[in-house]
Amino acid sequence: MNKTIWHELYDAAKQKLNPRVLTPFVDAGGVAAAILTDKGNVYTGVCIDTCSGLGMCAERNAIANMITNGESHIVGLVCVMTDGRVGSPCGACREMLMQIDPNSPEIEILTDLETLSTVRLGDLVPDWWGNERMQRG
Repeated sequence: MNKTIWHELYDAAKQKLNPRVLTPFVDAGGVAAAILTDKGNVYTGVCIDTCSGLGMCAERNAIANMITNGESHIVGLVCVMTDGRVGSPCGACREMLMQIDPNSPEIEILTDLETLSTVRLGDLVPDWWGNERMQRG
């Protein structure tokens, strides 16, 4: 992907950061994510943390937004932490990303905004348990 798109994705996610307490049980907006689809669309989401563990990470929120809009093929992902640093998807998000599309191992994830370093999802989830069922390698 070109270098400009990483800054656009970062900015789209950062604009959604808005840490706040919704109730004594729910915090939201402390992490934001932006995903780019193969059609060139950008979808964003924020984390929703609950005391019961039923919350949703920013990445999965962005995926839900994408699916709601009829898409499922992600090519790029940026996660932005509360302090503005780029973050990496948690294990649950990596798992959902792997399951969402047969081409998911090729998703590029920004790991450093300054150097525009990326990693492929497949490198973060080597020997994924579902490859055979997904009919990958």
